Amino acid sequence: MTNTSTGSGRNWTFLTNHGHVLLAIARDPTARLRDVAAEVGVTERAAQAIVADLEADGYLHRTRVGRRNEYTLNPAGRFRHPAEADRQVGALLALFAETPTAEVSPQA
Repeated sequence: MTNTSTGSGRNWTFLTNHGHVLLAIARDPTARLRDVAAEVGVTERAAQAIVADLEADGYLHRTRVGRRNEYTLNPAGRFRHPAEADRQVGALLALFAETPTAEVSPQA
């Protein structure tokens, strides 16, 4: 049995919702935001806001293909926290994405 509770009644995870959304899109670059939201455990509106944040900061690019969006990730993007700013998000994507995309490469 997996328990994410710390005993204090609070649940927490090592990755933020932004990280979870990025990984969900890495696993399926044509996923609907409804499906990404369900996978991450947030509302569709929260998923939209997170994708907008990730796109604005250059972690992904959204392209309209017919009636759907297709996402291209930027594995060269750097982590935002100063403690990890020397690392690229591609290393995280390669670690957690089940089938890493060709663009994902380890830290250069």
